[in-house]
Amino acid sequence: MTAPLAIDGPAAPPRSNGELVFAAHWESRAFGMAVSLHEAGAFERATFQAALIARIAAWEAAPEGEWSYYEHWLGALEDVLAGDGTVPAGELDARAAVLAARPAGHDHGDHDHGDHGH
Repeated sequence: MTAPLAIDGPAAPPRSNGELVFAAHWESRAFGMAVSLHEAGAFERATFQAALIARIAAWEAAPEGEWSYYEHWLGALEDVLAGDGTVPAGELDARAAVLAARPAGHDHGDHDHGDHGH
């Protein structure tokens, strides 16, 4: 059985001993979003793979910053969703700005310290 969005060759996700490797929590979220949207029928595997390959090729042609596979993965997801009109590009940019403004660990900190509003 192959994983949804199984991508081979130079665009294949980083693996260690056959298991996917994520260097940061956001990377696993980006991966999960793409897989979930693909499984829901939002786009075809080939469409996403082409967008990912294009992102990687553009970076290889003019590298900016450090290599980050999942930055290209997330960019490809944005390209696919904006390209077919599922999510307007301006909305993607606005949501990305909101998320980028959150403090580090925002989703993982202690909330209420067990108090639950009492």
